[in-house]
Amino acid sequence: MLFWILVAILTAAVAAVLVLPLMRAAVPLPSPHSHDIEVYRDQLDELARDREAGLIGGEEAELARAEIARRLLAASAADATAGQSAPKRLLSSRHAQAFIFLCLPAIGVGLYLMTGSPGVPAQPLAARLASPGDDINILIANAENRLALNPGDGAGWDLLAPIYMRSGRVDDAVDAYDRAIRLMGPTPARLGGYAEALVVQSGGLVTAEAQSALEKALALDSDDPRSEFYLALGLRQEGKRAEALAAFRKLAGKSPADATWMPFVNRHIAELGGPPPDAAGAAPGNPTSKDIAAADEMGAGDRQAMIRGMVESLSSRLKEDPANFEGWTRLIRSYVVLDQRDKAEEALREGLKAFPATGDEGKQLLALGRELGIDASGEEK
Repeated sequence: MLFWILVAILTAAVAAVLVLPLMRAAVPLPSPHSHDIEVYRDQLDELARDREAGLIGGEEAELARAEIARRLLAASAADATAGQSAPKRLLSSRHAQAFIFLCLPAIGVGLYLMTGSPGVPAQPLAARLASPGDDINILIANAENRLALNPGDGAGWDLLAPIYMRSGRVDDAVDAYDRAIRLMGPTPARLGGYAEALVVQSGGLVTAEAQSALEKALALDSDDPRSEFYLALGLRQEGKRAEALAAFRKLAGKSPADATWMPFVNRHIAELGGPPPDAAGAAPGNPTSKDIAAADEMGAGDRQAMIRGMVESLSSRLKEDPANFEGWTRLIRSYVVLDQRDKAEEALREGLKAFPATGDEGKQLLALGRELGIDASGEEK
């Protein structure tokens, strides 16, 4: 009810501001012929004085008076015509007042009913702060208010730090992670989040401080993939390509094929000149660790030839045994790494023949194609 009272008051105030100038009596504007009328009257008076003084003859005076009178009548008629437009202006003002008082409130109410939420009950600010729901800004404000009163609440900083990261407040995230680590002690999640925030803060550079946090996280959990990834990235940034390649390969070897970080790992391996990790798995016919070590010592041309040989071998095996889902995923990825996208699309189509798109494996193949930027044209699409 209070809302509608405020709306009514505001509407009345706006209408009054708009209508008051229209209600004032308009000051009549001088007619362009009023000055001529005064001049002609002055000329008649002057003519009468000249005739009385004998400065002009009677016949000449009559002719002059007749001409001045004709002009005076014409000017008076034109002035009367101009005065008739005043009622029209007054009528237009009345229309404008009616529009402001009647149409504007109706338009405002209609727009509110279309775009607003009149059925939602009023909720004071205190109630919204107490029950923020999914409003991330209110959640952050509540947490910040509590932490301002109790800055030693490590659990609060630990909860707020990743929220800051998701909200793009990187500097605040770095500070929150640092406070959480100091108050509650280091854990792989806190150290990894702190290091990741430092990397983002530095524009993607793995700084010495970030490396130190990542090494501490790995000391607590040797299988922390986030720490391994950023440490491998740091090696690459330092120009240690062989060590970075080995680190990325190690991470790829023990990560699930559908892990969210695998596309980034595979890209770094390809850019560092290594063979596709999926083509170097443990399936029969794939290269052993000695083969991979030997490939590192080859020239770029020999290494590419070796990779192509492995991929062709995998392709031949799949033609003999197409019911090998993992084989198709490795083959598709390998062709993309080799920049043979036409062959990757063909492999995707062949894989969908063995695993139709209606099944779980077929849906995974289609998802892989979308991830790699390829699709199966034709009836399998």
